[in-house]
Amino acid sequence: MRAGLGAAALFAVVVPAGAPAQAAPADTAAAAPAARWTTETLAPGVLLRTGTVRRTDVTHTWTVTVRSPATSRLTGAATWAEVGSRDWAGTTARTLREAGYTPRVESVRWPGYADTPHDVMGYRVRIGSFADRADAQSTAKEVTSAGFHTLVAWTGYDVQEPADRENVHVAVIDPRLFRGTVEATHDGDVARRETTSSVASALHSLVAVNGGFFVTSDADGVQGTISGLGAYHGRLGSMAAGSRAALILGDGGRRVRVADVTTTVTARVGRSSYAIQGINRVPSLVRDCGRPGATPSDRPWQDVTCRLSDDLVQFTPEFGADLPTGAGAQAVLDASGRVVSAGARAGRVPAGGRVLQGVGAAAAWLTAHASPGRRVLVREDVRDTTGRRLRLGGDDSVVSAAPTLVRNGRIDIDAAAEGVVDPLDLSFGYAWANTRQPRTMAGVDGRGRLILATVDGRRTDGSEGFTLYEEARFMRSLGAVQALNLDGGGSTTMAVRGVLANHPSDATGERPVGDTVQVRPAPAG
Repeated sequence: MRAGLGAAALFAVVVPAGAPAQAAPADTAAAAPAARWTTETLAPGVLLRTGTVRRTDVTHTWTVTVRSPATSRLTGAATWAEVGSRDWAGTTARTLREAGYTPRVESVRWPGYADTPHDVMGYRVRIGSFADRADAQSTAKEVTSAGFHTLVAWTGYDVQEPADRENVHVAVIDPRLFRGTVEATHDGDVARRETTSSVASALHSLVAVNGGFFVTSDADGVQGTISGLGAYHGRLGSMAAGSRAALILGDGGRRVRVADVTTTVTARVGRSSYAIQGINRVPSLVRDCGRPGATPSDRPWQDVTCRLSDDLVQFTPEFGADLPTGAGAQAVLDASGRVVSAGARAGRVPAGGRVLQGVGAAAAWLTAHASPGRRVLVREDVRDTTGRRLRLGGDDSVVSAAPTLVRNGRIDIDAAAEGVVDPLDLSFGYAWANTRQPRTMAGVDGRGRLILATVDGRRTDGSEGFTLYEEARFMRSLGAVQALNLDGGGSTTMAVRGVLANHPSDATGERPVGDTVQVRPAPAG
């Protein structure tokens, strides 16, 4: 046990030998944290460190946040924001005082993102400090009845104050010593959700974490399908949402890097070609946006479903569900790309074959060119933002999410570019990015070792989680020179030897997810 450590020394106790640590900024460092860490070697080259960080000098309470009216920049719809302008905060506080309440106005600053302002984000109006949530809810109900829009909040989720407890799991995989493999997997069916621990148990994995963002509602597509880039055994299972961060596991985890990646896929029949905008998703529905021609935006937007009126989608044998139906057209291809049938959207993907479905102009192109007997050539192009092409082989896999946390050894969070916050719309992404949440992180240190980490949040087992900036700072403290944020919240999961190791925040327990990252031992013999 290490007690009474400063933030830099605290994080240093989980830094792999030889990796540099980076101190937390003085204005956010806790005064006297205490930590207890356990270390276990799961296999040569696979180290697991589990820690609980406590700060006994911090006391958090429940409070009532009065929300500011706002307008969604994407849709134009009326909505609410947790922070507003100085004028709004002053007027609201004055009105609350006249109604007999004692409000406080708090200044909220932008975190250290690379592509947002660095000054005051806005002002927050709050009422009271309550030991019990029920008391805060009672006051919130009163304030709502007076004509305000309220939210009950736990002050331990605010970045302005240090968390009082964080439960962390860190796995470090050294490819020079580890004889097994590291792979991203959807376990053979991209249209099925499974828990991280159940996949890990079936694969006899040493360590596993949840992977990228995925569809969770029938209204947004087929549940379980990945909303960004996913590649398994060298084959694309989904396409990128614009240019977003990806964890690239080359040669079974022997070569690992983090990069912003885009995908371009084209179908060609004779001299005519057409852009494929999706793989294994419902035509016209684009979760997290980021595709050309999508509305209301062709940029990445987290947890937003955009639409394409003109959309060509490819389905692979890994799509194990019934194909989407509705208006449009489809062509069924055999293993060589020859069209074996064409017509209405229906059925299933044949073994070894593929299916192209189109709506709008894409349907007209399919009808005109993909007639039975003709051959359709599909070309896939995956590149990082430097233009470097990723040539995926059978032992390569990719899992993606957002945003980038660490780049070239420095904290470099492109939160706006990757669509998780919007500087022009404070109602978008505030809680997702700027308050403490359960998080899953992945990165690479200066010696080429893969780092997989989770922090519990939403007070599961007392843990409060990280903000985006805190997880970037944490990964940098572990020696990461590249890092990204994977799916978090209720999806955050780490399994060790097939058994759930952390405390997920979903009320029902471990959440079934889309893809996962699995650290698998070498086969016996």
